[in-house]
Amino acid sequence: MIGAAKALAKRFWPSLRLRTILFATLLFVAALPGFGAVFLRVYENSVVRQTEAELNAQGAVLASAYRAFWNGDRGDAEPLPDASPERPTIDLSIMPVLPAQPGAEPRPGAIEPRARAVAAMLQPIAADSARTTLAAIRILDRSGRVLIGRDDVGRSYARLPEVRAALAGGGVQTVLRRRDDYEARYWLEFLSRASAIRVHQARPVVVGGEVVGIVMLSRSPRGLFVGIYQDRGKIALGIGLIFTMLLILAGLLSRGIARPIEALGKATQDVARGPVTIPDTPVTAAIEIRALYENFGLMAARIDRRSRYLRDFAAAVSHEFKTPIAGIRGALELLEDHDEAMSPDERRRFLANATADADRLSLLLERLLHLARADMAVAPDDAAVPVEGPLRAVADAMRGPDFAISLDAEPGLPPAAAAAELIEAVLQILVENSRQAGAAAVAIAARGRDGRILVSVRDDGAGVPEGDREQVFEPFHTGRREQGGSGLGLSIARSLLASCGGTIANLPAARGACFEVDLPAANGPA
Repeated sequence: MIGAAKALAKRFWPSLRLRTILFATLLFVAALPGFGAVFLRVYENSVVRQTEAELNAQGAVLASAYRAFWNGDRGDAEPLPDASPERPTIDLSIMPVLPAQPGAEPRPGAIEPRARAVAAMLQPIAADSARTTLAAIRILDRSGRVLIGRDDVGRSYARLPEVRAALAGGGVQTVLRRRDDYEARYWLEFLSRASAIRVHQARPVVVGGEVVGIVMLSRSPRGLFVGIYQDRGKIALGIGLIFTMLLILAGLLSRGIARPIEALGKATQDVARGPVTIPDTPVTAAIEIRALYENFGLMAARIDRRSRYLRDFAAAVSHEFKTPIAGIRGALELLEDHDEAMSPDERRRFLANATADADRLSLLLERLLHLARADMAVAPDDAAVPVEGPLRAVADAMRGPDFAISLDAEPGLPPAAAAAELIEAVLQILVENSRQAGAAAVAIAARGRDGRILVSVRDDGAGVPEGDREQVFEPFHTGRREQGGSGLGLSIARSLLASCGGTIANLPAARGACFEVDLPAANGPA
């Protein structure tokens, strides 16, 4: 079920630009107050509750006056109750709306003289209050009969639920009833529930613990659109300010997020097509976007360097392979064309040359495989190897009668953050290069410095020419091509060291060659 819904959503999901999503999100957030006012009745509920609060205040004053007139000058006025504010109870979302208020019913019998006297004194107060608040006011006696009203004096509302509950001592009763004279005046008025209702309240007048009368009030609250119309100036100003702020925020988000991402996407396409163009980091972009630009710049620069390296490497490989292949092809052509005229010694010489060229091809392929593995090598994160072990293993394995290797390791060296096999492979390459350069002695020394481990390999051989000090690390660069050198050993060593954060350098030396390997110490600075 969920999978089908996701598949359907993906099928019909529209393609949207980032700035469209940002603007739509801000617009939705800005529209939430209006949505809540119309559909969640937040504003309308507040308006109706305000009407109830006004009826509470008006009814409390009239009830107090009724109570005072009822007690008269006998000096037994009711003590003031403890202060307890009446909170509104109306909630349009859950409160039922009763039918329109029915008319009063006839009530036989005479009105109580005391109640009639109270009504006479209360009449001008009720009339003034009704003119000011536009509320319908009725004062009832203890039986529910109307003492003060419009055209229903002497009739009874005792059968109304709110009046019956108030007479029974149930406290103030507030209900919602439909308006029998309601007529819609606007086409959107159906959205307002308060337009067609009226707030009715029955407040008991209690003297000596006995209900002696009822203050009955009713009033129509302001409808939603009536309230909006009356506050149209403030609402229009608020909408204008919100929309202006919305445009400003959308512009800021566009300049800080959308535009930089679009520019970065275009730069990514350029990198994919070939030319590496690193865009400038926008100063208005967010911090995360600026960090993304910086990382993209580093990635693009590395891709560019890698591309140049691959082009140069391919050209060098092609050049290196042409010579032995040409030699093998030449030997085969000579053997094919002049086989009968060749002497056995000439045939052996040509075959020996072809075999030497084939061996060089095999060596080149083997070195290329080692270089590829070195480029793909990744050092383990938890590597911690004491350097004395790999140094001693290489010295013992490669030392010979005519080839001396001395070892000097500083006491207390920290472990290196590199695999033992990696350290051995690099040292084997350096020592083998010294042997092929005609050295008779090699000195290997290790010391620590600033959280790093420095391993130097010195020999007494022919050394490295000053002009080739940096070129010796380039693939296929060698001064011993006639002796079978491939020119890949130091490139492999450099790639191996790069996988663990190490480096290699060719240092000046008064005699022979000196290479220094810089290894990161475990838990030391990278």
